[in-house]
Amino acid sequence: MHKLLLLGDEAIAQAALDAGMSGMYAYPGTPSTEIMEYIQASPQAAADGVHREWSSNEKTAMEAALGMSYAGKRAMVAMKHVGLNVAADAFINSAVTGVNGGLVVVAADDPSMHSSQNEQDSRFYGKFALVPVMEPRNQQEAYDMIFDAFALSEKYRLPVLFRITTRLAHSRSAVARREKTTQNILALPSNPRQFVLLPAIARKQYRALTALYEKIKTDPVLEAHNRLTVGRGRGTGIITCGIAYNYLMENIGDHADDYHILTVGAYPLDRQKVSELVGRCDRVLVLEEGYPLIEEQLRGLLDRDVSVLGRMDGTVPRDGELNPSIVAAALGMKPGEGREVPSLVKQRPPSFCKGCGHADLYAALSELMTEAGPGRVFSDIGCYTLGALPPYNMVNSCVDMGASVTMAVGAADAGLFPAVAVIGDSTFTHSGMTGLLDAVIKDSPITLIISDNSTTGMTGGQKSQATDRLESICLGLGVDPDHLKVIVPLRKNHEENKNVIRTELNHRGLSVILARRECIQTASRSKKAEAASKNKQAE
Repeated sequence: MHKLLLLGDEAIAQAALDAGMSGMYAYPGTPSTEIMEYIQASPQAAADGVHREWSSNEKTAMEAALGMSYAGKRAMVAMKHVGLNVAADAFINSAVTGVNGGLVVVAADDPSMHSSQNEQDSRFYGKFALVPVMEPRNQQEAYDMIFDAFALSEKYRLPVLFRITTRLAHSRSAVARREKTTQNILALPSNPRQFVLLPAIARKQYRALTALYEKIKTDPVLEAHNRLTVGRGRGTGIITCGIAYNYLMENIGDHADDYHILTVGAYPLDRQKVSELVGRCDRVLVLEEGYPLIEEQLRGLLDRDVSVLGRMDGTVPRDGELNPSIVAAALGMKPGEGREVPSLVKQRPPSFCKGCGHADLYAALSELMTEAGPGRVFSDIGCYTLGALPPYNMVNSCVDMGASVTMAVGAADAGLFPAVAVIGDSTFTHSGMTGLLDAVIKDSPITLIISDNSTTGMTGGQKSQATDRLESICLGLGVDPDHLKVIVPLRKNHEENKNVIRTELNHRGLSVILARRECIQTASRSKKAEAASKNKQAE
């Protein structure tokens, strides 16, 4: 079949469609967002009837994908690395229940925290859950591996964790497609108790899982993705995985024959190939994106005196993503000189878009918090977190999705007043609603401001589950209608908005303010699309 020029995310999406996937589930999060966006825009997905709507959060996405798998169909769920924390309960237990139709869980890690709160390594979740993990080196391998991931999932009746990183997700390459696979038919589990994790059942299934994990280690499909290249002499052996392989080859090029190289593309770690590599080397350099997972396991596996170099001994920096220069330094080579960063973008901090409603909200709030004394603003994950930067300097916390509400509740419990929480509409329906329920139950003296721009703005304007539902959700959770206010964050409404916020800040109980104004970017795109549609009709 013909080749397509695809992002890593897009290669995964296209592969899932070609491999007979029936349902795609996700919550937007950089760098995984484009997987779902590609499938939503795909004519092939539409023609095949693939389910492809955004979920409220990663946990609901994981559970819905497991439900489709229960019915015998192939499903994929995608999220960024911290999203796997949200889905962890369902993910870990899905290894114990097992699956029916193939289930692939894509976790997109973000080394160097380009758009994240941490740089955790999702491979540890695979090791923790006792499921196969696959990690491609490039876009073509990402495409091909998805077929193997679905096949492995159905062979062992386990979910398969598919780990990528930012550079692979957001770089582009030509990808050759395979012949399309037909979707599975509806077929319920043969064991009606398989998914019933009562302790008596769960104990038996977990025992079976641990035995199965040992069997998986020698699976020929997984072994095929772990490649050992024997070089000359006894010098340095190198273990690399994922995109780090490309950084290695950029440096050693035509001299690759001087090194013994084990490229890891699948886990559990292939002990036989590790032993063979180590037996040929005096020292081993481990190049892996993220935490030192391979390096830690390697130190436990070795039964001979071989020097192990990597993140743990400082040969490679303990934090941040790899790059060709870091790899060159680890190899004892002179790093290449990159181009100067243009002055136009050098040291340019992120900022609100011109005309952003979040900016007008913070403009009002900043004046009021100065009046209010020792109060604090607990923010959340979204564009509005930029309120931490000048000229507003208004954000005192940003921890995880939904934490603004519950941290404000806890601070209020400690006696802080005013305690203000700022959260976006999409983040609120993701994980802020339960925190609001806590606040309602004890009438916590906090002011919750939901900055409602009717979209998931930070990740590109995906659909928000909260659109046109916020009032009913808040009232349904028990918010007092007298302290549920709506403002429109515009400059012309500045004084009016301040008066509303000031009143609620002074209220010694729970207040909720909906600061409602459509995202300036999605509004612009909507207008352009509407104009284009009218022009087309006129033709």
